Amino acid sequence: MVKIVLDTNVIVSALHFGGNPDKILNLANKGVIELIISPFILGEVADVLQRRFNWSEKEIANALAAIKEIATLIQPVHKLSVIKEKDSDNRILECAVSGKADFIVSGDAKHILPLKEYLGIKILKPTEFLAIKF
Repeated sequence: MVKIVLDTNVIVSALHFGGNPDKILNLANKGVIELIISPFILGEVADVLQRRFNWSEKEIANALAAIKEIATLIQPVHKLSVIKEKDSDNRILECAVSGKADFIVSGDAKHILPLKEYLGIKILKPTEFLAIKF
């Protein structure tokens, strides 16, 4: 089964706006792909939903619980410092490396997408990932 890590921005987009990011979450929900997640990513999702979109604590708790139901939660063991401009983006890479992901799906055109690949892990936009046939 294909293993993926979703960047925080993709998860937030899925939860708040729907669209292609939500289609990817649905693939995980159906068991077509394995979603790998870390405590850091969950914390960042909660922070963005509260700070930028005014979600209540209950809404955030429900959303995170739903994600935990369909994802494999891992605690990354590798500390990386690949992206110098924004250290928090390294947590996405750490999750992918520790979870042995095949793909990182991101909307971060500044730091993550330009890598295109890291240690054999392909880095794609949501639309590019959805173009792959499973």
